[in-house]
Amino acid sequence: MANDQVLRQTLVRLDGLGYKAYKEIQGSYRFPGFTLHIDFVQGDPFAAPSRLRVVVPQAEAGFPPETFHTRSREIALRDYLTRQFGKAAAAVREKRGSGNSGLIAIAPTSQYILERSALWVSEAAVEARFWVGLPARGRQILGRTAAELLCDDLPLIVGRSLFYSVLNPTELQQHLTVAEDTDWLRDQLAARGLVAFVPDGALLPRQSGVDDRPLQDSSAVRFRSPASLRVEFDRPNQGKISGMGIPKGITLIVGGGYHGKSTLLRAIALGIYTAIPGDGREHLVTDAAAVKIRAEDGRSITGVDISPFINHLPQGRSTTRFSTENASGSTSQAASIVEALEAGARVLLIDEDTSATNFMIRDRRMQALIAKDKEPITPLIDKIRQLYQDDGVSTILVMGGSGDYFDVADTVIAMTDYLPQDVTQQARAIAAQFATQRTAEGGNHFGSLTPRIPLPKRLDSPEKRWEQSWHGGRRGDTRMVEGDRPERTPKLKARDIDELVFGSETVDLSAVEQLVEVGQVRTIGAAIAYLQQHYLDGRRTLPDLLDQIAPQLAADQIDELTTYPQGDLVAVRPLELAAAFNRLRSLSLR
Repeated sequence: MANDQVLRQTLVRLDGLGYKAYKEIQGSYRFPGFTLHIDFVQGDPFAAPSRLRVVVPQAEAGFPPETFHTRSREIALRDYLTRQFGKAAAAVREKRGSGNSGLIAIAPTSQYILERSALWVSEAAVEARFWVGLPARGRQILGRTAAELLCDDLPLIVGRSLFYSVLNPTELQQHLTVAEDTDWLRDQLAARGLVAFVPDGALLPRQSGVDDRPLQDSSAVRFRSPASLRVEFDRPNQGKISGMGIPKGITLIVGGGYHGKSTLLRAIALGIYTAIPGDGREHLVTDAAAVKIRAEDGRSITGVDISPFINHLPQGRSTTRFSTENASGSTSQAASIVEALEAGARVLLIDEDTSATNFMIRDRRMQALIAKDKEPITPLIDKIRQLYQDDGVSTILVMGGSGDYFDVADTVIAMTDYLPQDVTQQARAIAAQFATQRTAEGGNHFGSLTPRIPLPKRLDSPEKRWEQSWHGGRRGDTRMVEGDRPERTPKLKARDIDELVFGSETVDLSAVEQLVEVGQVRTIGAAIAYLQQHYLDGRRTLPDLLDQIAPQLAADQIDELTTYPQGDLVAVRPLELAAAFNRLRSLSLR
């Protein structure tokens, strides 16, 4: 294997040549204390940066086994080292030519401890994957500048971030114990009959709608549980902690405007992740199968049985296999609930502010004016109790405008001046005193959920199609027509956390509110491509497909989703993958 001096000499020799000559440096180089692998070299200074890896033997890195011997600690250590590498790279970064010249960067991080493909830790080694913009002037190589970048700056970054001896042991230990204790708390919810836990002292407000960091304001109110809902846990590392436990069933969060209802629900929705130390939401945990649902005008829906909520549409349109290119608020919300249940959701999180009014409630006066046989929508209020009784699916609902939901709620929490109060008994007394006199329209059961089967079709090529031969009424071979190749890798691009480009289609993910990093969108795109290539056979149901690919979404197998090691993938739940899959306008199901 060549060493760092060979790399330096090669780069100096390439100085002044055309940019494509950089391809010569692709390969592996031994540096003092680590090995550099140049896996992909960009062909143009304005193209996507080059992809590199460094591997530090554990004998050099020196991380004690106790820092990564459990799954929680391993992910937390990888998260911490990713952040340290990013800080070190930012400290030495400078513009060194045209395009991306001079860039050294690793996957960006958020307020959450997530599993990313950017960094790996094992008993053998520490591996970091990152991007480098190889320097150029115009399209001519700046070889001497590149030598400084890779042979001087990079060893400095590695030396400041990937060796245990240079890190702050107290800060690292806090990162690990917070992660381990939070994962432990989330695992305790079901046994305690809870769907969420909000600790006393939590700081829920954020800096803004586009800045998820904690609000830096001395007047910000810290969370304090009402006594009747307070529960206590004894964490493995940090000992006792108390806070508000939200029980299974139907929970209403009520209160006046601007008193913190939606802020609380947003924090609960993101409690599926583990917040970093200092975020203010440490140890706030939610059932891992909780899904935020909202109305989504204009979305595509394919073959969804929305009949539990909507039936006898005008012109005889089917609601057991409902499809549309342009859904209304009510049909989109109904479809999103059914799709989430199909994908395995156990808790629904709904805010009236982002819901279709006619989907949420039909009061007594409207029932008197518009007879049920003229109204195809059965509102959520008449199905929410059945969903819990029949299928064990809980709901947490922000509701500030209709007290009719008092009739179906198990728990009612009022937010007053950003603090919660248990007003369940008052709500029941009001419900008894002021009967709504509305007629329940939901029947006796929620309704059946029929798993759908995606058809074997290239999802990234809407203009292409799969064709199935039939022989004597029996299904024969499946083949691609118009010359498309199933093995072809589709074009994938994540523009942000709310948009995925998959082939020729742009998928709007703005309503999938529990995505927090753009790397998760990249993982979703890679996962859909992987499903298309390996499992989309016209026999497996969507839940079966999600089960097949679940290991690749969150564990060491994430590299299987791509043709070469990439550092820009982030673990994502099958629930978000299903949400994106269902929004593909090229999707066909039966």
